[in-house]
Amino acid sequence: METHFHAKLDDLRAKLLEMAARAQNAIEYATTALLQRDVELAERVIKEDRFIDEIECDIDEMSLRLLALDTPVAIDLRSIVGIMRVAVNLERIGDQAVNIARQAKYLSSRPELPFKENMEELCSVALDMLRTSIVAFREGDSLLAREVCRMDQECDDLDVEVIKELVSYMGYESPAVKRAVAAILTSRSLERVGDLATNIGEAVVFIVEGESIKHKICS
Repeated sequence: METHFHAKLDDLRAKLLEMAARAQNAIEYATTALLQRDVELAERVIKEDRFIDEIECDIDEMSLRLLALDTPVAIDLRSIVGIMRVAVNLERIGDQAVNIARQAKYLSSRPELPFKENMEELCSVALDMLRTSIVAFREGDSLLAREVCRMDQECDDLDVEVIKELVSYMGYESPAVKRAVAAILTSRSLERVGDLATNIGEAVVFIVEGESIKHKICS
């Protein structure tokens, strides 16, 4: 029989999944705005970020109430702590989506840079990491969560490749420096999304297995 506490914990999980859906949409829209030079979509990302922030505040309040009034233990306690960790990372992902959208607005108003294959791949990997981390949380799948951690190196490597291309381009095409810097900032935001998705994966492992794998290489 479900207790009042577990009903409230289910509400908390549902609220986090709502936040996760908004964060995922924000990254999807921001990367689409970047690659398709869609100013209106970029503006939508910026405008809707406040909803992610509001949900984080709701999650904080719900979590603290459960901790204060019900003194949970074992997996219930780990679930609440883990949800709070995930919410922090989702809020930061929303912020990175805004950063990408702002650079997308600028870049869409300037001549297109001559190469974007690695940037497209970086967008794809970062988004895949985020989607996978959300599924891992929803399903309570720690093996899938560990897979997100292993994907992070690919994201890092692509970020380095994008930056190397852009720095090299700036060396012989000085009028493009400002555009290239904007693209570098975008690449760094995408790499950060991968890091934050990894943090979510680590939180899922903590919830399910009770093991902290922060600052460790996933295996």
